[in-house]
Amino acid sequence: MNGRIWLALSAVWLLAGLTAGCQMKRAAAEKQPEPSVRLLVLDPGHFHAALVQKTMYEQVSPEVFVYAPGGPELDNYLGTIESFNTRTDNPTAWLQRVYQGPDYLERMLSEKKGNVVVISGKNSLKTDYIYQSVRAGLHVLADKPMVIAPDKFPLLVESFRTAEKNGVLLYDIMTERFEITTILQKELAAIPEVFGDLQRGSPEEPAAVKESVHHFFKYVAGRPLRRPAWFFDPAQRGEDLADVSTHLVDLIQWECFPEEPIDYRRDIQMLRARRWTTPMTAEQFREVTGQEDWPEYLKPYVKDNVLYVKANGQMDYTLRGIHARVCVRWEYRAPEGAGDMHYSILRGSRCNLVIRQGPQEKYKPTLYVESIQGKFSHGNLEKAVLRTLQKKYPGIGLERIDERTWKILVPDFYYVGHEAHFAQVMQNFLRYLKAGRLPDWEVPNMLAKYYTTMEAVKAADRQDN
Repeated sequence: MNGRIWLALSAVWLLAGLTAGCQMKRAAAEKQPEPSVRLLVLDPGHFHAALVQKTMYEQVSPEVFVYAPGGPELDNYLGTIESFNTRTDNPTAWLQRVYQGPDYLERMLSEKKGNVVVISGKNSLKTDYIYQSVRAGLHVLADKPMVIAPDKFPLLVESFRTAEKNGVLLYDIMTERFEITTILQKELAAIPEVFGDLQRGSPEEPAAVKESVHHFFKYVAGRPLRRPAWFFDPAQRGEDLADVSTHLVDLIQWECFPEEPIDYRRDIQMLRARRWTTPMTAEQFREVTGQEDWPEYLKPYVKDNVLYVKANGQMDYTLRGIHARVCVRWEYRAPEGAGDMHYSILRGSRCNLVIRQGPQEKYKPTLYVESIQGKFSHGNLEKAVLRTLQKKYPGIGLERIDERTWKILVPDFYYVGHEAHFAQVMQNFLRYLKAGRLPDWEVPNMLAKYYTTMEAVKAADRQDN
């Protein structure tokens, strides 16, 4: 074979190979279903917006359309996404398409480049954002709270009506349902041989109590969290009777009346609520916000160069006659080795189910079973944990602490952390999108939850006046 023939044959083989390769790639591409979800991220002013994108999802397009007015909050969001894209361990591959301008909302609604809006930013704008989005026929995944002012609650009710009319889903991000000790508390409360019946409790000793402690200074995705100055303004972020309390009210509904629709017009009675402040020095304010001076909107809350943040709140109410208490407190920085902390008790006729997270637990949420004398069977607890629940949660165990107390042993791999819970919520939401509907109880219970928080705000106003 002379050189010319060899060269010609080589060219033919190369062309044939390239053609076959292109056909294979084309065939492979044709087999890949198009992602059914395209995200729109609206005015991402809270770090939770970025945590929704901490992982990729098969059904979600990597191309994300962001609409915002611009500024440091948008920069922080984009910087966090970039850190996810460039990390060495399991990097994401988001393609961020950003529009900045004063007409960002109108632009998003008119362009409709996606079908699911992620809303996590300034809480005072959120209810309007939600309503505008569902009215435009867009699904909404909203960070809590959906509402912070009682006079906006009717608009939230209308938003759910509009979402139903337009055939779109409106859902909030309830990360705390994925914390393992809370899950096991709910599971044990549903086993009558162990828990008995949920008690009615009293105002002094409620049957269901949820308390949490949070910190202004914290680390997110391995970096010190930079909070916007408006985070400390009750008019823009809301107070914690309306904000963090949302999670705790949700858990009480979710654990005490699982998968049962709650009617907010009939089932809830607010008894009392109060609020108090956490002091923050100018130095602490600079550290956590990066701002040198107090903004004008915070000056009414500043005295002797100390900001008194309306951060704490407690509410007592009844839910279908069951006495419940929710309490949220804020401190500046967590003790060494600690983070946000949770306490909870559900009182049953056979035992109490208690979650503690103090120094004794090395700041890890830990579930205890405290027996009621004469009404509790250790054998039933062993059977429930070591036979029934171990099938769903392999590796869990039981340790006797004293005559009336047992600790539920939970392997470390179940403690995935707060940031990972956002992906778990997203996976649930994607399943609901595929099914085309939420579980029947979710919408009435979201309304019940926000009705409760708004009634608490009104009760605290009455207390102050």
